[in-house]
Amino acid sequence: MAVNPQPGALLGRRGRLELDEVLASLVVDGYLTGEDAKRVRMSSRSGKSAIELHPLVLVANSKLENRREVGRPLSLETLVEWLAGKANLPYLKIDPMKVNVAQVTQVVSSAYAQRHRILPVAASSVEVTFATAEPFDMGWANDLGHMLRRDIRRVVSSPIDINRYLLEFYGVQRSIQLAQDAKGGSEPSKIINFEQLVELGKAGEVGADDRHVVHIVDWLLQYAFEQRASDIHLEPRRDAGQMRFRIDGVMQKVFELPPPVMTAVTARVKILSRMDVAEKRRPQDGRIKTRSAGGREVELRISTMPTAFGEKVVMRIFDPDLVMKDFAQLGFSADEDRLWRSMVERPHGIVLVTGPTGSGKTTTLYSTLKHLARPELNVCTVEDPIEMVSPELNQMQVQPGIELDFAAGVRTLLRQDPDIIMIGEIRDLETAQMAVQASLTGHLVLSTLHTNDSPSAVTRLLDLGVPHYLIQSTLTGVVAQRLVRTLCPHCKTVGTQDPDAWAVLTHGWDVPVPEHVFEPVGCLECRKTGFLGRTGVYEMMPVSARLRSIISSELDLGKFGDAALREGMKPLRISAAMQVAAGLTTVREVLNVLPPTDIDDSIQP
Repeated sequence: MAVNPQPGALLGRRGRLELDEVLASLVVDGYLTGEDAKRVRMSSRSGKSAIELHPLVLVANSKLENRREVGRPLSLETLVEWLAGKANLPYLKIDPMKVNVAQVTQVVSSAYAQRHRILPVAASSVEVTFATAEPFDMGWANDLGHMLRRDIRRVVSSPIDINRYLLEFYGVQRSIQLAQDAKGGSEPSKIINFEQLVELGKAGEVGADDRHVVHIVDWLLQYAFEQRASDIHLEPRRDAGQMRFRIDGVMQKVFELPPPVMTAVTARVKILSRMDVAEKRRPQDGRIKTRSAGGREVELRISTMPTAFGEKVVMRIFDPDLVMKDFAQLGFSADEDRLWRSMVERPHGIVLVTGPTGSGKTTTLYSTLKHLARPELNVCTVEDPIEMVSPELNQMQVQPGIELDFAAGVRTLLRQDPDIIMIGEIRDLETAQMAVQASLTGHLVLSTLHTNDSPSAVTRLLDLGVPHYLIQSTLTGVVAQRLVRTLCPHCKTVGTQDPDAWAVLTHGWDVPVPEHVFEPVGCLECRKTGFLGRTGVYEMMPVSARLRSIISSELDLGKFGDAALREGMKPLRISAAMQVAAGLTTVREVLNVLPPTDIDDSIQP
């Protein structure tokens, strides 16, 4: 009978893994069949790099079926976890956002790390942790323990990750130090968490066109795309500039750069977005069009702002694959889908989307325009700025410097024989009047307002000075929305719902506590946060005949909100409660987005 081989059975003569022994052990453990092992041997011919010849990489590249766990591919990560178990060592998926690059690269030289294929990932005064893909080659660990006079802790990681980060960590630290020295800085560079910067160049003044600065920006963008970031923040500080990403609505620190290098990176971004590089005293706006690693076109909206220590830059990322979704992907329930379609598929009227900045209004509007845009219709937009260029739309950019504001833009569009008009935002009375005029002359108008809920949109229009009788005759509906993080489908687990927290969320409504809810756990897919992506929660208020009759110049918002609820409007928190009951998010997450003090205190069913 076959017996599980001992760790020693995997060893080659020098303690390195050998393909034949690895394959034999995988067959014995039930991950492969004999035929599978033969196929791997046949494909493991010369012409491959040292990394590609690592036994685990050879097996993973053969894309074989996992015979032990049906339906789960025999991926490289699965094989590395298996190897870690064989060696009785922890498995580590290297997360560069959690590695202090400046600290770990001081432990051993690049040449030593390359020679032994080891990567320092954590260091303290008493212990250093190294990632390795050769767990049975232990000679270097004993030597380093004596040289460093610190405990050596070993973890097992992917050989591809180790090779990648060896190049990046040491290349980044060396190049940033050189860039700092070129400016005459005497302090050592501070740099945290670099994953995305490969070779940044080796010398010269720190300028926006220097090769290493160009690479910093290129890799910064690619890394942001990989991490699903919606915004990139470059923030100058006295001692070091910070780079942060907003991922699923939460700001996360990525790394730090010395001030001279941060200044050069900011200048490079301004050049790419066609801004005035010499102008640093006033805010500027621009845009960059680039491609992700997968070849998709991605647009970035750039905004600069002067601060005490230099220019702060924010880059908002618009990925067409993420911005243009169908209604189900937006998070609409079946009822919400029906209500929304009934509002936007009419030939005329005004439909408003409200919510704070970053609540997903742009995604909702663009997805709706994509749904409405047909060859027989003329769909026009006036925006400030154009969020994302789309071939189905005729888009116009607001230019305040030449007196082309929203109102003038809408006036121009009305001469362009439009069927549907999208106004980026109604900010003043003139724009609101043009929207009303467009609706009265038989056009469908979509726009946004900044209000906290749907009923408040009516009072906002009244406050701007729109006569109540024009609101009565043109307003079709209002939708307020927010974004909440969704639980990671790979690791979420069944939990129990606290009745008190549920009562806080649903107060005033008879919504039973769900039998099954899910809780976040955290895994490699969601970067240990327990959440992956976001979905919308909506408060839909179609303006019925009864609501029209209530609108007056002396509108009482409380009474109007009560009437909207009686007409069937469900507040944001009830829409969110349905998402909790569906297992998509948690009550805690919803209350972070909709604090109890803000959820319909003035509106009761």
